[in-house]
Amino acid sequence: MKRTFLLIVLSLFMISLTACASRKAGGAAADDQERSRREFFAMDTYMTFTAYGEGTEQALQEAEEEIYRLESEWSVTEEDSEIYRVNHSGGEPVTLSDDTAQIVRFALDMAEETGGALDPTIYPVVAAWGFTTDENRIPRQEELGALLENVGYEKVELAGNQIRLPEGMELDMGAVGKGYAGDLAAELLKEDGITSALLDIGGNIQAVGSRPDGSGWRIGLRSPFGEGQIGVLEVSDRAVVTSGNYERYFIGEDGREYGHIIDPDTGYPVGNEIDSVTIIAEEGKTADALSTSMFVKGLSGAEEYWRAHQDFDMILITEDGQVYLTEGIESSFTLNSSFGNMELHVLEAVAEE
Repeated sequence: MKRTFLLIVLSLFMISLTACASRKAGGAAADDQERSRREFFAMDTYMTFTAYGEGTEQALQEAEEEIYRLESEWSVTEEDSEIYRVNHSGGEPVTLSDDTAQIVRFALDMAEETGGALDPTIYPVVAAWGFTTDENRIPRQEELGALLENVGYEKVELAGNQIRLPEGMELDMGAVGKGYAGDLAAELLKEDGITSALLDIGGNIQAVGSRPDGSGWRIGLRSPFGEGQIGVLEVSDRAVVTSGNYERYFIGEDGREYGHIIDPDTGYPVGNEIDSVTIIAEEGKTADALSTSMFVKGLSGAEEYWRAHQDFDMILITEDGQVYLTEGIESSFTLNSSFGNMELHVLEAVAEE
């Protein structure tokens, strides 16, 4: 289940990358540096990798190949993938590669850490709603009840590289896979000496270092209410991931809107006051996992979780047009003038009495 598209428009990237480049210290344009760009389709989404400096073309090719390799291991639909093998093991143990064992372990750890708000075993429920096939429908309560009996991250047995799922249970790394892959691709670039790159992994953003001129990357956050960018976030060497039900949803026969982020407790699409959650973190896998789980938790739950951890930042946008952001990025986020009427709240580490 991959349910997020970061609220970013590619054209905004390119405008930012070119318009800000001329402000490099000393008068030299950042575009004077060698730039390479690769666009490709993987993990069921379009990706764009851009890097500056010498040796970027070869480095980006290696990063792209890494993405394909990870997809072949983690795909939930490709019959040769390790995850597919686990899901069709009939309850028998399966030995995983190191990469797959590590991502499964991370997903299970985050499920535990978030109290089940993120659950990598929710895939059959998502499929029942048709979000994996685009043949959407509203499952009957009895069907959801039966499927939920096989949902529960705590039932997964993982020891070293060996995993066993109870028969009828299925894993999906979609809620962490793109972020995890972004981390590994970024690490490859750094090993090749690349210090300035921007990886758009189907909407998940992985910023390697800063712009060539030393300034931060300017990331436009699309409005969940329609057209336009609600604001601009400036980051360096961070991952940025957004979740929201407005990107993938359907209107049921009952006239209600059903989004693709499923509450593991109920089996129904999440319905709370939140329209979108943007997570900014050092690692893409963490940002990916938290963007989903904080959306499930809702406003108060997300605030409580952040105050208990404080190793990431976030921007929450509510249905009624309120913007909540953590104090660590207060100076890095700017509302666009067309959304200047939105009320902005800064979340502080210690809640006000």
